[in-house]
Parts: sequence; structure tokens; C-alpha cells
Amino acid sequence: MEKTIVVKIGGSTLGNHDTTLEDLVALQKKGIPLVVVHGGAKKVTEWLQRQGTNSTFIDGLRVTDEKALEMVSAVLGGLVNTELVAAINLLGGKAVGMTGVDGNLIEGKIQNPRLGYAAKIVKVNPGMVEAVMGGGFMPIITPPCAKAPDEAAEVFYLNVNGDDMASALAAALGAERVIFLTDVEGIRDGGGKLIPRLTAAEVESLMATGVISGGMIPKAQAALSALKATPLVQIIDGRLPHALLGAIEGKTTGTTIRS
Repeated sequence: MEKTIVVKIGGSTLGNHDTTLEDLVALQKKGIPLVVVHGGAKKVTEWLQRQGTNSTFIDGLRVTDEKALEMVSAVLGGLVNTELVAAINLLGGKAVGMTGVDGNLIEGKIQNPRLGYAAKIVKVNPGMVEAVMGGGFMPIITPPCAKAPDEAAEVFYLNVNGDDMASALAAALGAERVIFLTDVEGIRDGGGKLIPRLTAAEVESLMATGVISGGMIPKAQAALSALKATPLVQIIDGRLPHALLGAIEGKTTGTTIRS
């Protein structure tokens, strides 16, 4: 039986996702088990701006107050997730949408008071995802996540980074690989040149020296976390036509990370 591939669609590439969705459907029809995680930080920021609320990020992570938390649920769990599921189904795929709250799929605890209601993942309960995949469907998963039983925050759920979700799910499902689709070629060196291959130790070094910065930090951290249980992580430019198919066939450029 084919091993699962976890695909993370970055919010920055959602406007360019036509061939990504086609690729997902083509891979599903080939019998490859897929779990898709998506973000949508850009969309959340846009909707918060419509309400006159500015967004703040620390090391690529959203500072989440109560208003931002509600918007994450409404925009990601509602608007973006529904659009993606509908589009995949219209292309002939079989998709089911869910958030990290459904079936207590992802449990989190507040990780840093400076980040507000942003969670660190402490447990994955993959039963619901496995049931959906067992029925022949592709799970399309997005933040927010459930609260861990001992989390005392006075909210019903917490925000969680989509890259972290993808990494945690890959480990829980014993995935063959994780593919992060983003809006850059991959990880670059200090001179701006793409680095095609890295080890986990080299990624740690690039983070320590500040070469990896901003929005790439959560991806690098998630890649390191995934590599504890998954042999291969790829970070590729999701804006390129059929980048996902190319990554699986070994044709797409980007950064490949192995432990």
C-alpha cells in the first residue's frame, strides 16, 4: 500500500492554486493517499483590515487576539476551506474539509503569551483523518485547533500554524514525505542563491545564523519537526505550473531536506 503524502498549501499561493488542485486530483486518481493542510494568513489579514484591525507577526507567527481568532475560524475554516473542497470536487476529486477542532484532531496549548491565543501542538488524534481516507476521500485540513484538556484559556479553540499542523500530521500518520508549497523557490543562502539540498543540521545552522528568517522560520521549524518521523521534506514554489506533480516525480526545483 502507498504511504501517505502530506501537502501544505501556503496561504500566499492560494490565488495561484489552479494546477495544484489539478495535481491533487490526478494524484488521488493514481491511488496515492493524500492529506492536504492549508493556510490563508493573507486572507485573514485582509478580512481583519476590513474591520479596521491591523495584524502583527512575530517570527512569521500571527499574534492572535480574540478578534483574530474568530477571523481565523471564519475565513480559514469557512471561506477558504469550503472553496478548496468545492474546487477539488468539481475537478473530479473526492475531498472532505475539516479543521483541527474536528474530532479533536489537533490539540494545542498556548505556547507564548506574546502570541496570544496561538497554540503549540501537544497531541494529534488522527482517527478522523484515517476514517476519511479509508472512505476514499482526501482530507483538506486547516486551523484552528482544539484546546488540550489542561489548557485554561477562556476560548473554545486556539489558532495554530498550518506548517506545524502539516508536520504533526505527517508524524502521526507515518507519512512518506511532506511537501510545502510556498511563494518562493525554496531556502536560499546568505547570497540569495537557492539551496537544492540540505540536512536537518544544516537547516538548524542557517536558522541560528539568521539566514533563514521571517515567514520561512515556521516552515524550517516544521521541516525539522517532520524529519523526526518522516524521511523527506520538500519546500517548493507553488506558483509554478504543476509544481506538485513535478516534486513527486523529481522534476521540480526547490529545497529537499533529509535528516
